[in-house]
Amino acid sequence: MSATSVVGLQWGDEAKGKIVDLLTPQHDIVVRYQGGNNAGHTVKFNGQTYKLSLLPAGILHDGIVSVVATGVVINPQAFLSELDGIRGQNGSVTNDLLISDRAHVILPYHMAEEAVLERIRKSDAIGTTMRGIGTCYRDKAGRTHAIRVGDLLHADTFRQRLDSIVEQKNTILGALDPSYEPLDSSQIFDEYQGYAERLKPYVADTTSYLHRAIKSGKKLLFEGAQGSLLDLDHGTFPFVTSSSSSGCGIHSGSGVPERAIDRMIGIAKAYTTRVGGGPFPTELHDDIGQRIRDVGNEYGTVTGRPRRCGWLDAVATGYGARLSGIDCLAIMLLDVLTGLEEVKICEAYDIDGERTTDFPSQVETLSTAKPVYRVLPGWNEDITGARRLEDLPQEARRYLDTVSELLETPVEIVSVGPDREQTILV
Repeated sequence: MSATSVVGLQWGDEAKGKIVDLLTPQHDIVVRYQGGNNAGHTVKFNGQTYKLSLLPAGILHDGIVSVVATGVVINPQAFLSELDGIRGQNGSVTNDLLISDRAHVILPYHMAEEAVLERIRKSDAIGTTMRGIGTCYRDKAGRTHAIRVGDLLHADTFRQRLDSIVEQKNTILGALDPSYEPLDSSQIFDEYQGYAERLKPYVADTTSYLHRAIKSGKKLLFEGAQGSLLDLDHGTFPFVTSSSSSGCGIHSGSGVPERAIDRMIGIAKAYTTRVGGGPFPTELHDDIGQRIRDVGNEYGTVTGRPRRCGWLDAVATGYGARLSGIDCLAIMLLDVLTGLEEVKICEAYDIDGERTTDFPSQVETLSTAKPVYRVLPGWNEDITGARRLEDLPQEARRYLDTVSELLETPVEIVSVGPDREQTILV
């Protein structure tokens, strides 16, 4: 095996960080390939909780190289703050950390622009995290206003380009919002030169590094952010993220060819959550939905926002699985469903009187979809101590079997608690 990928199959927040952390010791390199500090991964072990946003989960393991690849957009202040926080919590951080010189940089005008645009949209706001992720990706696509990590290390060129960009951004944002306060390019330059000095030891051509690593037989683990249903091209557009967050984004975000990846692990919660706007067929607006939110601590790692909660949607999750070409499933937070009299899985949609298992490409169609549920008996036994499938009550095993049947994929990992040890490997 040369490479494994961990991909979320839902609308993000599937607890991918725990599985990446669990698999890291079997690999040499962990790679983040897309997203920014809008992503949040929580890892728990040895009585400590680590909240990661930009740093790959491999940073918590000695002797593992952590790579922040080309497809990631980086807020230097957030990155360094997170690095300092892990150092303070973990005692030390390995210097085996590489940042792509091709990765794009989030600057203050990206956050200002996002705030202005969301205010203008009013009720049609996308529900962005307001961290400048989308506007940075837009500048990346537009090219003329884009700054990459490598550019920060060339002060004269960076200063010249920054002056021009800030002048144009001030003009545009001032026209859109009369209350907008213009930014000072000199102040931004001085601030970011400080960041550049601290980032410099980590900056590298990560694409070439990964190619050499594969050639030398190193084992790579790719860590996805967000989830497949938030993919810019294939998700519930426009209620998506600004990058390719399905398995489709691994290759463009890292520079590693598809044929180098041997195993695709799809991560899904035992239920469904989503943050922000957009249709959500199985969403629960009742006591059960609130119970799932509270028991599962369904509040954003990055934003603290309460997540919308509902039953597992096998139509949506199955689409995410096919999109990312997964080989096996990891079902997370199964313990959250303990204590419910019955549990439900959406096995199909009813759209205008027609039953379908196809996931609609248009949000207008998805918003009319009525879930067709398969109802299963619940269980009351505490399963947080289970370490084998045989330790689970019959009803919980039946639930997993049904998920596997509907998604036509074997379940190989089951999480029954937040700690690294609370995991069943099938």
